[in-house]
Amino acid sequence: MTGNKANTANTKNAGNGIFWIILLASALLEAVWATALGLSNGFTQLMPTVVFTITAVLSMLGLGIAVKRIPLGTAYAVWVGIGAALTVGWAMITGVESASPLKLLFIAGIVGCAAGLKALPADKPAANAE
Repeated sequence: MTGNKANTANTKNAGNGIFWIILLASALLEAVWATALGLSNGFTQLMPTVVFTITAVLSMLGLGIAVKRIPLGTAYAVWVGIGAALTVGWAMITGVESASPLKLLFIAGIVGCAAGLKALPADKPAANAE
């Protein structure tokens, strides 16, 4: 990549900072709604059901805002990956799910892959000539 293209890509990434923050907040909300879903006992428990509903809507809204500036595939992969890692991490901390070195390694891999997607340049693919 030439210096000019690299600077352009870095400038685009810098302008997307708020969208990445929104995406990460949405991933956190995904972990909250997933946990609440488990606690709702098939939507028979009021408070977990209310928490699920509110956080699911906010999480989806945040994802929708983030994809205005972050490519959908990247945003979705980060949203799901971080949300899943936080969900299983919380389950391990609270004792709902067992922890093991391999499980922690694989969760770290998910987080590392999400961070790698953030680090990539924000270049859009060239349009196909028709």
